[in-house]
Amino acid sequence: MRSLGFEVTAAADASEAAELLAAVPASRRVALVDPRFVGHVHALRLGLTDPRFAAATIPGALTAQPEARPALLRALQRAVAAVGAGSPVAPPGAAPVTEERTVPGRLAVALDAEGTAVQRPELGSLTATVPTGSEERSAAEAAVSAVDDEAVRLRSAVKAHDGFFTTFFISPYSRYIARWCARRGLTPNQVTTASLITALIAAGSAATGTRGGYIAAGVLLLFSFVLDCTDGQLARYSLQYSTMGAWLDATFDRAKEYAYYAGLALGAARGGDDVWVLALGAMVLQACRHVVDFSFNEANHDAVSNTSPTAALSDKLDSVGWTVWLRRMIVLPIGERWAMIAVLTAVTTPRIVFYALLIGCALAACYTTAGRLLRSLTRKAKRTDRAARALADLADSGPLAQAVAAVLRRPGGGFTAPLLAFAGAVVMVAAALFTPYGGWLTVGAAVVYAVLAGLAVSRPLKGALDWLVPPVFRAAEYCTVLVLAARSDVPHAVPAAFGLVSAVAYHHYDTVYRIRGGTGAPPQWLVRTIGGHEGRTLVVAVLAAVLIHGSGFTTALTALAAAVALVVLVESIRFWVSSSAPAVHDEGELA
Repeated sequence: MRSLGFEVTAAADASEAAELLAAVPASRRVALVDPRFVGHVHALRLGLTDPRFAAATIPGALTAQPEARPALLRALQRAVAAVGAGSPVAPPGAAPVTEERTVPGRLAVALDAEGTAVQRPELGSLTATVPTGSEERSAAEAAVSAVDDEAVRLRSAVKAHDGFFTTFFISPYSRYIARWCARRGLTPNQVTTASLITALIAAGSAATGTRGGYIAAGVLLLFSFVLDCTDGQLARYSLQYSTMGAWLDATFDRAKEYAYYAGLALGAARGGDDVWVLALGAMVLQACRHVVDFSFNEANHDAVSNTSPTAALSDKLDSVGWTVWLRRMIVLPIGERWAMIAVLTAVTTPRIVFYALLIGCALAACYTTAGRLLRSLTRKAKRTDRAARALADLADSGPLAQAVAAVLRRPGGGFTAPLLAFAGAVVMVAAALFTPYGGWLTVGAAVVYAVLAGLAVSRPLKGALDWLVPPVFRAAEYCTVLVLAARSDVPHAVPAAFGLVSAVAYHHYDTVYRIRGGTGAPPQWLVRTIGGHEGRTLVVAVLAAVLIHGSGFTTALTALAAAVALVVLVESIRFWVSSSAPAVHDEGELA
């Protein structure tokens, strides 16, 4: 216990334990451990030191964070009153000791009954028990000796269900880097920051536009990915989960990837090849892929089970080992994607890198989206209010769409919401593509888009395909910015658009991770201030019409990007370092 950071004090009975507990400062975590406990140190670590849970228990041990301390003290005082002062809560006997027959176990049950959730971590092959006799103790000690808990700790540091490249080419050695970092007192946040710095140096190397720079960029990008895996493994190895870590881990991956795209585009420009449109297209496609993942998962977050034939087929395929890895590789997860980018950067050109990215991500998007469409159309479960609220938050509707939704109501049922969203997106992107550049027809299309977007969200998003609404909105906004910047023929307009989409995409990722943490979406004032997706789309269309000549369009896009980034980053940082942020470490999506 002392090796885990606890001060150890022995209590003769439950009454003394209650007195000792009450004397501990209210801001500190406490733990109660049965003196007969036999088990692995890592079992105690899992049960008593994980910061994500207010209360947790394993056989023979219980812990409570400050927020659960009052409930624990009440439960212990009730136990003392029930059995009398000076008496053990659960007298030892010859019968096997179950959870309810130990002091920590009975208190855990009492906490559950009172409404305080008690986490019970999976121990797997680790031992944690309270033997009642010499034979049981000998058997428990033999079980402890038979399993190397350090080996278990290393294995459990690796994220389950990872991609093929990460599982077989990174994790076999990155876990040892994580242990090396833990033994030297390094934190996951420091490793995450090192990964970001390495990726930024890789982007800078790519920006040189030389073959040596491209080779260095590829090597550094792979090393950045190794560190990216290491930070999560270090967090799991040492149970160093934190609010700041959640924010850094959730946002730095995107920052690294998009900065690298920009570096490749700058390097290509040095060689006389303008690939900014391809870079922005790759970013838009990747962001929309993620929104499809997020929206589908949130729409089905509360589903008890998936009764669709597609899900049944997927379960059958999961029982065949090689199909699991093939399906994980098809979606081009971050490991495979970064490996492809790194290798192609070193041996080809930025244009080929972006072509490969666009083709690979497009095929992956078609595969995953088609499967989710089939699942949604054939499943029987209904959407919950929570799922509808999450989809509404992901939609990112601004004042214009909200005003339309307050006045008009779309017909209920069917696929009305995604059809309206899709119709609005087609009108908007088609106008940006095919009407004369700088004309007011594009502005009119933006107004129509705002009206259709408001109609789409005017009722709760509980339809079978309503999870498509947020990704359709993302595609409409990002593609409009991309097309108008590309058609403007104004110097540096596309790089400015790249910055604007990056800032907006950060806001959308921030929204996702807040919802995942259970704290809800960003405040409405933030969404209103940055205009919502339809408001920003209208502003960009107006800027293209008004600033048709000269470099004013580039300047305006740059200013808009800076303003959105400033507001979003300040509020995001305020939230993620506040006490209301969730103390989690994101396990991440394969994509």
